[in-house]
Amino acid sequence: MSTLNLHIARDGFRLRGAAMSRIDGFSDVVFGFAITLLVVSLEVPRTYPELHALLRGFIPFAICFFFLIMVWWSHFRFFRRYGLHDAGTITVNAILLFTILFYVYPLKFLFTLLTQQMFGHVGPSVFTSVYQGRELMVGYGTGFAATYFCLSALYWNAWRQRQVLSLNRLERFLTLSYAWDEFGVGFVGILCCIAALLLPPERAGSAGWFFFLIGVWKTIHGFVAGPRIRAADAQTPAEDRLPLPQ
Repeated sequence: MSTLNLHIARDGFRLRGAAMSRIDGFSDVVFGFAITLLVVSLEVPRTYPELHALLRGFIPFAICFFFLIMVWWSHFRFFRRYGLHDAGTITVNAILLFTILFYVYPLKFLFTLLTQQMFGHVGPSVFTSVYQGRELMVGYGTGFAATYFCLSALYWNAWRQRQVLSLNRLERFLTLSYAWDEFGVGFVGILCCIAALLLPPERAGSAGWFFFLIGVWKTIHGFVAGPRIRAADAQTPAEDRLPLPQ
């Protein structure tokens, strides 16, 4: 755990939540349950076709698992950085966990469908209406956006309490940077929803290409925020960098 804390603090941010809290414990249980819901089946296959079907589900499971781990890592870093347990943090965190649990099945369905399309295993009765593909993409984009907007809201709530948290100059710039970074990623989900609604129903799936904009946003954000963070780092006096009492 100390190694993880050192990794999180390498940007110069002093950690205020190094100890495990009840919010951390409850959140980890919810993330673990969400990953459990991704499992195709808990029953051992009895025939080779059943095993083959199980193995085909490995790729979408791996993608969904990776996405949940990324969200968990963002969640973990926030609570290590700030250690907040106020009503606003608890409320936003509860909304985030609710979104994750509700989002699991649409996430799994979408990537299972994409995997089946890649290998030509899509059945004729997956969609009963041409508009259902659009509905799926809107639902996926909405869940994606809600997840990252919640992460952004956690950072904005921390920024609101910057005086109470005694954030130094560098930590204040980093907090704003983290908030905008998560907000920008979430906004890509909104763009996906808009594209899915504007495209013809039979081409709504093409809205998923908008998620490649995440890399563009990360690059632009890093280019803009990087020099400002380095300047704030240089302007932060040594006395404001002293370790905080735990």
